[in-house]
Amino acid sequence: MCAQDLSSTMGNRSSKSASGEEPVKTTLFEREPCGITYRIPALLYLRHCHTFLAFAEKRTSYYDHDAKILVMRRGLLKDDGSVQWSSREELSTACLPNYRTMNPCPVYEKNSKTLFLFFVCILGHTTEIRQIVTGKNKARLCFVRSSDDGRTWSDATDLTESVIGEAVHKWATFAVGPGHGVQLEGGRLIIPAYTYYIPYRCCSFPIPCTVYPRALTVYSEDFGQTWRIGKMLQRKSCECEMAEIIDHEGRSHLYCNARRSGGHRCEALSENSGVYFDKPHVAPELVEQPSGCQGSVIGFPAPEFVPNDDAESKACGTSLLSPDTQTWLLFTHPTNKSSRRDMGVYLNRSPLHSSGWDRPRIIHRGPSGYSDLAYNVDKDQFSCLMECGKESELEQIAFTTFSLNDVMQTGSRKDKKTL
Repeated sequence: MCAQDLSSTMGNRSSKSASGEEPVKTTLFEREPCGITYRIPALLYLRHCHTFLAFAEKRTSYYDHDAKILVMRRGLLKDDGSVQWSSREELSTACLPNYRTMNPCPVYEKNSKTLFLFFVCILGHTTEIRQIVTGKNKARLCFVRSSDDGRTWSDATDLTESVIGEAVHKWATFAVGPGHGVQLEGGRLIIPAYTYYIPYRCCSFPIPCTVYPRALTVYSEDFGQTWRIGKMLQRKSCECEMAEIIDHEGRSHLYCNARRSGGHRCEALSENSGVYFDKPHVAPELVEQPSGCQGSVIGFPAPEFVPNDDAESKACGTSLLSPDTQTWLLFTHPTNKSSRRDMGVYLNRSPLHSSGWDRPRIIHRGPSGYSDLAYNVDKDQFSCLMECGKESELEQIAFTTFSLNDVMQTGSRKDKKTL
């Protein structure tokens, strides 16, 4: 029988480390001796109650088909910058009978003060590859909601028929996120998603080597009362996250950053709040491992002045406000070309243009995998929940906090290079 998690509080302070040092990490979920493994982190910061919600999948092994249930820990941000974490709890309503629950994707709706947690349920132990080969979709699109900041949750709502409808017969399988969703300034809720689309069948089976993943949105225009799906990206794109970019004229652009094989990430922009993404392209400065890995992206207000930036800017004392946007982006992902190692934080000061990414700041040297970012506007700090370890990225899911200045200490844009 596995040991119970009896920890009630754990502290984490913002790193004040010098350039090159890793920020302090707090382990929230750790692989247990009996084989239980925690994977697929998702992180949300609730500004009004100064609370972090950290989600993960609980699995009986590290395999996807051994996922069981979603787990969560609440973290109260204290005045001194530390975070007091509650014990781990299982989200018993976030499930369907005979299905396993995967891919937590939370989003907070500010108008109704409702927290939505999206996820997918997969029948039994059916693997992703079996669904792709047979073309028989065994996934369901679901959510639970909370009106008390995640203390209690509703029963699961299955949206598969009402939102995906007949299109599901063209989808070998699908999932949301994983990671956080976003609410746009106009109020629209965005849940990032992807599907393995079946363009052709022969004798009811997909034609081999024609089924590829495509990113898309699940969105709501009425504060979460009803949901729709957007159009798929017209390029191979898998697990994804999205962020809103506001330009200097106040116009909204939805940015998508997606996993793909082939050595680099896929990026795309939507000018209609996620209904359709124009001209998806490869991001040459964001490396991807051969089989790919999930990554996280978040938008935040561009600062008027940036302390401790490159020497030339400091000497000139010039404003470093981005010339075309009110928003900058941060992106986290393993930086090693060949394996899931060395978690990096990338900064983009010109997110409406390609090749805008600075070289990354490494926040964990060694094995690292999936991650999720959150931004605290009051303290102007970022937090990351990530898979990491010494021998394997599956050892633990850890929480860390850092500042924009920590990220920018990697060097100026002039020095950046493709890794």
